[in-house]
Amino acid sequence: MSKLHKFLTMIDFGHTLFGLPFAYLGAFLAIKGIPALDQLLWITVAMFSARSAALCLNRLIDRHIDRANPRTAGWVMAKGELPVTGVWFLVIVFFALLFVAAAQLNPLCVKLAPLAVVILWGYSYTKRFTWWCHLILGMAVGIGPVGGWIAITGKLDWEPFLLWLAVAFWIAGFDTMYACQDIDFDRSHHLYSIPARFGEAGALIFSAVFHLLTVICLFLAGIALHLGMWYYSGVVFTAGLLLYEHILVTPGRLQRVDLASFKINHYVGLIIFFSALADILTNPPA
Repeated sequence: MSKLHKFLTMIDFGHTLFGLPFAYLGAFLAIKGIPALDQLLWITVAMFSARSAALCLNRLIDRHIDRANPRTAGWVMAKGELPVTGVWFLVIVFFALLFVAAAQLNPLCVKLAPLAVVILWGYSYTKRFTWWCHLILGMAVGIGPVGGWIAITGKLDWEPFLLWLAVAFWIAGFDTMYACQDIDFDRSHHLYSIPARFGEAGALIFSAVFHLLTVICLFLAGIALHLGMWYYSGVVFTAGLLLYEHILVTPGRLQRVDLASFKINHYVGLIIFFSALADILTNPPA
């Protein structure tokens, strides 16, 4: 049980709500209705497996960096609390589960699964060569709406990519804000990040612009998908939450960065999903 607790801590199990609602959002909006239970089950398996594999990889690949950083030195892999070979084995298991889930959905999901593996594996290295790593992280994690859409329709349409961009900018925004805590460490260890490149004030401007683009993309997605007032009310409420984050965290005032970056953002995916669901249920397609 101790090992299980450490594993769940390592993969930030409590943060699963960041991406899963957006995968469901893509699935529900693909048919403007409620997907079959088995489809939702396999979407859940795919998302959980992909996210777990990605977090395992990130902690494995960065364990030496995390060990050197006073802020992250207490993390599970940095402290060596789980065996490296065991975690690599879990990566293989989770990616295998991803392929199983894809096979249960449709052929296009199977064809695109290797691309997902490459993206999820590769983004952990980006802080070593580009300060755009925050947006690349957002694009990797934010693919959920497109995956949910393809899982239901079996085809690649353009509309869910607006949701993908919204999620990518949203994640990039709060990850940039969160990375302000590591400016000195990143600079001294030659790691790339927006805060290390542009400083705290510049990074928070980037974060605000990313979140503005999130709201714009959510509105554009609503227009493209012919959604109604329930959905737009959710977008407006989300915009208010994001604005509140930037009121809490300003240059020289990073004390509440955890609250702003993680605790408040827990609710964003849920708000957008349930507002879209309300729109679907009250305005079913003719």
